[in-house]
Amino acid sequence: MKIIVVGGAGYIGSHAVKQLIENGDEVIVIDSLETGHRESVPQNIPFYQVDIRNKEALKAVFEKETVDGVIHFAANSLVGESMTNPLKYYNNNVTGTETLLEVLIETGVKNIVFSSTAATYGEVTEMPILESTPTSPTNTYGETKLAIEKMLKWTHKAHDLNYVCLRYFNVAGADASGTIGEAHTTETHLIPLILQVPLGQRPHITVFGTDYPTKDGTCIRDYIHITDLVNAHILALQYLMNGGESNIFNLGSNTGYSVLEMIEAARAVTGHPIPMEIGERRAGDPALLIASSEKAKKVLGWTPQYTDIKYIIASAWKWHQSHPNGYKGE
Repeated sequence: MKIIVVGGAGYIGSHAVKQLIENGDEVIVIDSLETGHRESVPQNIPFYQVDIRNKEALKAVFEKETVDGVIHFAANSLVGESMTNPLKYYNNNVTGTETLLEVLIETGVKNIVFSSTAATYGEVTEMPILESTPTSPTNTYGETKLAIEKMLKWTHKAHDLNYVCLRYFNVAGADASGTIGEAHTTETHLIPLILQVPLGQRPHITVFGTDYPTKDGTCIRDYIHITDLVNAHILALQYLMNGGESNIFNLGSNTGYSVLEMIEAARAVTGHPIPMEIGERRAGDPALLIASSEKAKKVLGWTPQYTDIKYIIASAWKWHQSHPNGYKGE
């Protein structure tokens, strides 16, 4: 396959690029580098520093590179920021994707895999979460991703553009090589925040609330290893190219781990005591989020391989130990 990865210099995008290349596929990367890292992408593959809102520049890439499909990761994705600067998220995520879809239609590209999110569901009471679970986002980020899903639905009906939306839960870990991993200017994800303690970058990890209706009072989340997640994107694109219907799939491990369990697992992996402090609950944090991925397993033939939480943390730890400041200085 010849594939354009939009947002290919980000955390998930760079792992997708690596896996596609290892599979023998031809890969082209588009990334604005607003949050992505040029160092995360091999220097010997076509790379275009283009903002997806720039239609002229974007279309020039697609006119030059004839491809079988697109995997679309480009987005702003900080939940907190999305609530204080919602128009930024509508502009980049929704308007940017609208521009991308216009270019796909005009250049005849028929298949797109879209990086969506479990944030489309909002506060959910039924577990595990199914694709049929009602969507009611509680933040702007989730709302923009849901808007894009709906835009894809109507674009498919009008222009026969085939899509798969992948709603994923907590993505974590790093490639086994330790050469690429998670590096955010503003870090909000639990595992990197925990690992900043043994790296000496913060004195302790703060646990936000211990009075949730869970087994140990802390929030429970479903973690999926980055390699398994990327594999699902590749299977989804192959599914579309084999004539599969446009569809939506959840991606998770079907298993939940509490914040305290994650800290304990990180202590075991790193050999560091990782002190913690208890903070107040954060507004909007659901007690429990666990995905059902049965549909993806059945339809896409997807089977997550790296579900052991200590392995997930160990792969992240390998990356963070060798890159304590991310890609800075490389």
